[in-house]
Amino acid sequence: MKTSVCMAVHNGALYLMEQIDSILPQLGPADELVISDDNSSDESVEIIKSYRDERVRILAPRQFGNPVRNFEYLLTNCEGDNIFLSDQDDVWHPEKINKMKVSLQTHDLVVCDCSLVDNERNIKVDSFFEFNQVRSGLVRNLIRNSFVGCCMAFKRNLKEAALPFPKGIPMHDQWIGLLGLRSFSVKFLPEVLVEHRLHQRNYSTTGRATKNSWNNKVISRLRLTQMLLKR
Repeated sequence: MKTSVCMAVHNGALYLMEQIDSILPQLGPADELVISDDNSSDESVEIIKSYRDERVRILAPRQFGNPVRNFEYLLTNCEGDNIFLSDQDDVWHPEKINKMKVSLQTHDLVVCDCSLVDNERNIKVDSFFEFNQVRSGLVRNLIRNSFVGCCMAFKRNLKEAALPFPKGIPMHDQWIGLLGLRSFSVKFLPEVLVEHRLHQRNYSTTGRATKNSWNNKVISRLRLTQMLLKR
């Protein structure tokens, strides 16, 4: 079964090579690392093109200004049976893909744990699962999101159910996770398999606390509920 790793990029030159180098050794010859660059003004595109590897597939450039729409573009164009989401600035542990693929044999969506690190990969939080009190349950995850994109892998059937993304969803990873909890089989894998880097220039907001007001949070959850009911 083919594996697709979908990486959204925007001005990620500082850490991009380290992330790609942590992913490629885990891929088989028929797998793919699909990358979409969102109008970067740094050396991101040059770094990606420097990889003379047939498994690295660069999508036609688009301008989104939004990681949610960039990931939608990636998922629409990836070819894998098993799909992993990737940020541009993390580091994956060497056995991440293989360990998660084992769980994908019996589940449609698998979420591993991650550590939260700073620019220099100094660990700030050992376990996101513990830090965020990660739990299963649809209502619980509407209120307090447990789904971090860089820790998620899912099957093609869930991808097809999630696309196209409804307009106005706050986070692509939460949308996919909630659909998984509602209609598919989900497993939270309590093993740290990603160093999720938090810094001033993150493109994706996964792992960060939201700055929305309480009223905006309530409205957002109600909209998400409505969107779920329509699928």
